[in-house]
Formats: sequence, C-alpha cells, structure tokens
Amino acid sequence: QAQLVESGGGLVEPGGSLTLSCAASGFLFAPFTMSWHRQSPGKARELVASINSDGDEPNYVDYAKGRFTISRDNTKNILYLRMNDLKPEDTAVYYCRCPFKAMWGQGTQVTVSS
Repeated sequence: QAQLVESGGGLVEPGGSLTLSCAASGFLFAPFTMSWHRQSPGKARELVASINSDGDEPNYVDYAKGRFTISRDNTKNILYLRMNDLKPEDTAVYYCRCPFKAMWGQGTQVTVSS
C-alpha cells in the first residue's frame, strides 16, 4: 500500500530548528516532484516548498525562503524539510505530499513556543 509517513515534529523555542522527514513506501518515489505543506488552526492548508524529482530544483514560498531547506534522498525514499530560525507563526501541522499521485501523509505537529 502506497503511503507517506512524516516524523520529526515537536516543541521548539523561537529561533530553534527542526528537521522533518517523510518516508515514502509502496510506490516509486524517485520520479515524482514532492512537496511540504502546513496547516495552522483555523487556516487553510498551504504550500511551504516543493522539489523536483532530481532534487536540484527546490522552490519555496516567501516566508520559507532563507529559513527552510527542502531536500530528498531518492536512495532511501525520504523527503526532508530543515527549518531554521523558527517563529511562533510557523506553528502548524506539516504534511508531505506527492502531487502527481494526490497522496498526503498524516502530518506531524510543529509547535514553536517559549
């Protein structure tokens, strides 16, 4: 069964860092663009970053530029999101997605608070 499983979320203080992981299984991971999204309470789910199949063309929304880094390891079928200088407004459930297959993971909670 094809699935995406996120991990790495947690509670971090403002200015801190986290690395999220998304493990893909049950389908060929390497050929597909992948993306990270997030959803804060009371808000719509929004795109954070995406990356092409080769991993050499990342794209970020404005608030993620310079702070977040998306990457992938096609040998391990894992997508990553490194988040630095976290702010309280980054608090959200973070999801990975395979747009071509319309697949979502279950999400991992990130809470930024002192």
